[in-house]
Amino acid sequence: MGVLNTTPDSFSDGGKYLNQDAALQHASEMINEGAAILDIGGESSRPGADPVPLEEEIRRVIPTLRIIRSAFPEIILSVDTTKSATAREALLAGADIINDISAATADPEMAAVLKESGAGIILMHMQGTPKTMQINPTYSDVVAEVFEYLKQRTEALVDEGIDPQRIAIDPGYCFGKLLAHNLSLVRNLKKFKEIRRPIVVGVSKKSMIPQLLSQPRLPMKDRIWPTVAFTSILREEGAHVFRVHEVKPNVDALRMTEAILFDE
Repeated sequence: MGVLNTTPDSFSDGGKYLNQDAALQHASEMINEGAAILDIGGESSRPGADPVPLEEEIRRVIPTLRIIRSAFPEIILSVDTTKSATAREALLAGADIINDISAATADPEMAAVLKESGAGIILMHMQGTPKTMQINPTYSDVVAEVFEYLKQRTEALVDEGIDPQRIAIDPGYCFGKLLAHNLSLVRNLKKFKEIRRPIVVGVSKKSMIPQLLSQPRLPMKDRIWPTVAFTSILREEGAHVFRVHEVKPNVDALRMTEAILFDE
């Protein structure tokens, strides 16, 4: 899953793809490098980020979504939003998946939009909101608590009439988690297979990389290969979908890991 942010303030690529031509070119590059899914977002969810008004999020996302859908009719398109109105517009414009960092809790209408559309949904765990999530996140048992939350959210959507085959789960690395929490979730990812849904992971260039390397000022360009290491480990631990900024090195890492570990 290649990341395409149409935002001025995302932590890695903010401001790069506000122009539709630039966004389309980047989409083409990621598809050529092996991306199976593109995830388009119009609201930054970096720690401390303020929410974006609905109209602005739609203005950022929908025209770019339409131009990419027209140019690449076969690619799977995901839209990163917690707002049901944005989700509805995105699905009408050709999106296949809604990637909701609130696990469809921020907007009470989200489940109805998903049920009507037949779209896929990614349910992510987050403690708090992007504005508050890194202010002293606390858990008694992070693996048990995140697991139970995602299990309950999956069951809640199934109870709403959504086909479980359309649901994927994401433990939400760095979304309301300290380094120790993130590492526990990496080391125990196999536990989440018990929910019996595809596991999506997003660690690309995130803050735990410079923390682990004891390099707090590590530039974004130097976080690519540590991300690749995470991709290989998380594939071995059972992840299915990898949300990344640089597609090719991560695709290569996945193919190598699978060739070594799995007989296919």
